[in-house]
Amino acid sequence: MTTFLPKDLEEGLQQARKYRARKASRLRVEADGQSFPVLNRWENGFSVDADVVPRLRGHVELFEGSRFLATCLIIASEELGGEMRYEFKRATPARDSAPLDFQKDADAPVALLGPAAD
Repeated sequence: MTTFLPKDLEEGLQQARKYRARKASRLRVEADGQSFPVLNRWENGFSVDADVVPRLRGHVELFEGSRFLATCLIIASEELGGEMRYEFKRATPARDSAPLDFQKDADAPVALLGPAAD
């Protein structure tokens, strides 16, 4: 038995899948001051809706809701099923503190105590 779906029904199902993925994901990518929803993300890349998002290239920033995740350098990989896939050339995770330019001693004090108040 073969399964055949009319073209308009198949396109409707594909649009419904994209819509569900867009609503389920809080991930978004920002490029050139614009924000676009991310449909899927994996270890070394992500995908966006090819019909909605213009071709991205170069430097982008990845967010989950309002939380900054990473700054990335991307290249376009392929368009598959209405999704444009991008691969990371470099993805630098966000840090909540500035990197140190020196090595901390293991027995360094945590804080300095001031003079005792009377």
